[in-house]
Amino acid sequence: MTEANDYNGTNDYTTFQKEILHQSHSWDELVEAIKWDRDGLVPAIVQDASSRLVLMMAYMNEESLRRSLESGDTWFWSRSRQEFWHKGGTSGNTQRITSLYYDCDGDTLLVLVEANGPACHTGRISCFYNEVNEVDNKPTFESSDNQASSAASTDRFAILAELEQMIAERDVERPEGAYTTYLFEKGIDKILKKVGEETAETIIAAKNGDNDELRYEVSDLIYHLLVLLQERKLPLDDVLAELDRRHERPRKD
Repeated sequence: MTEANDYNGTNDYTTFQKEILHQSHSWDELVEAIKWDRDGLVPAIVQDASSRLVLMMAYMNEESLRRSLESGDTWFWSRSRQEFWHKGGTSGNTQRITSLYYDCDGDTLLVLVEANGPACHTGRISCFYNEVNEVDNKPTFESSDNQASSAASTDRFAILAELEQMIAERDVERPEGAYTTYLFEKGIDKILKKVGEETAETIIAAKNGDNDELRYEVSDLIYHLLVLLQERKLPLDDVLAELDRRHERPRKD
């Protein structure tokens, strides 16, 4: 295992995917692998499988974990109400599980989901919307503007992650008047039509030898491809992982 002080900043989600231990458990083995607290609970972090946005944290016990695995939807144990809680059972904002992990210590679960609505009872897409900017009138961290500038200089693909997250939020929240909302409401046929149109316009721009036009059209194409991936619930990380796998294959020429 790589220790924290060996981390050199080059690890990313693709590297993480290579480190995943794809394990087959019996029910008893899974229960044994998890370190339940004295109340028989374990915290479960819920993350959007497409945008990687952290949506919420709740608690599971053995029975709610069993219900989650059997139904494919998230089930939790409400400590305040002392009852089982099917997320979205009343509101319709269910969470379809795509994968489940437990951490190295076995004391926390990570649940990746396809969200069918906001995770937060306030109507927000994520429960984690309270950002701590200042403590005692002193900035806690670098400003958002400086962070964005820094990210742009160190990670030239950061905008893709930001755009993917924004598109995922539009898919869930569907704000009135937003173009992305319009595409999702029209459905897959409209999205595919736009991908086709932008592909054709990209070809024409390249053929015309106009790099300004080409830059503009490629930007449109990438955006509509990200909308398509969100519509199909295929994370961009999966596409990047596929590119990485192809890059590693022995060349045949």
